[in-house]
Amino acid sequence: MQTLAGIHPVREALRAGKPLDRVHIVRGSANARLQQIVDLCRAQDIPVRFEDRASLDRLGRGASHQGVVALQAEQRYRALEEILPEARMIVVLDGVEDPHNLGAVIRTAHAAGASAVLIPERRASGITPVAAKAAAGALAHLPVVRETNLNRAIERLKEAGFWIYGLDERGKQTHDQVDYAPRAALVLGAEGKGLHGQVRKHCDVLVRIPMAGEIASLNVSVAAGIALFEWKRRYHQH
Repeated sequence: MQTLAGIHPVREALRAGKPLDRVHIVRGSANARLQQIVDLCRAQDIPVRFEDRASLDRLGRGASHQGVVALQAEQRYRALEEILPEARMIVVLDGVEDPHNLGAVIRTAHAAGASAVLIPERRASGITPVAAKAAAGALAHLPVVRETNLNRAIERLKEAGFWIYGLDERGKQTHDQVDYAPRAALVLGAEGKGLHGQVRKHCDVLVRIPMAGEIASLNVSVAAGIALFEWKRRYHQH
């Protein structure tokens, strides 16, 4: 079983109709937001258990649970073929190992209107309780695809008509200059490492975010937000 911790992630999972096994709520808390979760559970016949905070701390495995932890089946990753027909923007993460950063990127991608987030199976974070908490409910709405071979997945995106834009400090065009294709994939590497060499070679265009300070790179979720909202601004003009 996988845990989902925090008021917002659990509430969004309930609103989206995600299958939850049961919900644990801290005993003795008179909180309107927790009561809303109880009401949603009862409407969907999801068992609710009231327990002490120490029990929730153990269930949450270190995540900030705000008095509510849900148990659900293990996160089911979507197949790339499932999301391709309707997808317009796919965010591809190349080696992001911090689950908090993964969750923050998922939250940002959903807010910007991306169709999915694609992550590699190895040497990268998966959907952990920490990632789910950082996503703040976005996992209930945004598909996550997990692929064994990232370079092969990028080639499949190209075959489906996607143009691949790699965010890289060596890019010749800035994020606000590039003319995004109707079907686009934005590839981001881990902070400090950037894109792997082979992944960079598979990109059609390298794009950089111009920096005014002395720091050479941004946190990956911040960089994702800057580039994605520029794509959103241009995409919705067409």
